[in-house]
Amino acid sequence: MKSDQAIKLLNDEGLRLDGRRLDELRPLKIEVGVLKNADGSAYIEHGKNKIIVAVYGPREVHPKHLTLPDRAIVRVRYHMAPFSVPERKSPAPSRREIELSKVIREALEPAILVEKFPRTAIDVFIEVLQADGGTRCASITAAAVALADAGIPMKDLVAAVAVGKINGKIALDLNHLEDQYGEGDMPVAMMPGLKTITLLQADGIFSKEEFKQALDLAISGIQVIYRKQREALKKKYEKMIRTVTGGGS
Repeated sequence: MKSDQAIKLLNDEGLRLDGRRLDELRPLKIEVGVLKNADGSAYIEHGKNKIIVAVYGPREVHPKHLTLPDRAIVRVRYHMAPFSVPERKSPAPSRREIELSKVIREALEPAILVEKFPRTAIDVFIEVLQADGGTRCASITAAAVALADAGIPMKDLVAAVAVGKINGKIALDLNHLEDQYGEGDMPVAMMPGLKTITLLQADGIFSKEEFKQALDLAISGIQVIYRKQREALKKKYEKMIRTVTGGGS
């Protein structure tokens, strides 16, 4: 992120470049069970982000020395496809991708009942097909749904969104331009049903009042995303029930 006061991110009516209000999420679409070969999967479109997640496990750990006797290990691989950004990126894992894999794992792990599956691994593969700011948060949201789709016991879903500061105003769900040219960025993930935050990062300078306003705004956005997650899971299983009972597609 770099601050650039020459970039006007709000118009005279207080609307953002994409026409949203400061407290408005980008369009959100979640689909469940999109990959037949995975134990669980999900696809998310959050703004212009397009991300697919596959979950495998609990399964045998390779290499064996990584096994833990009292719990499952959770492994996350976050990867951006070479065509996901305007300038083609190297297909090799970058330092940022390795860091975000760790960040996403740490956001998801508190929700997973890992003690139920000792000596196993739960693998989460995240592929960013198109990026437009907030990919870590969209990845967390989709990965939680994919874990639920895999039937892995969880305390709650994890939903995530980034808030930030643009032209001195606190804004919900930053897109790429706002992330790049705003004055602050704060990704937040939480288990909404338990009111437990699992990720909180901040880049930039927030006053105490701005921090509280940003966190409150993030939580309100997360509640909306949480409803979308549950609706997507419900839709998949309603379709399965119709198929089994002969009710059509």
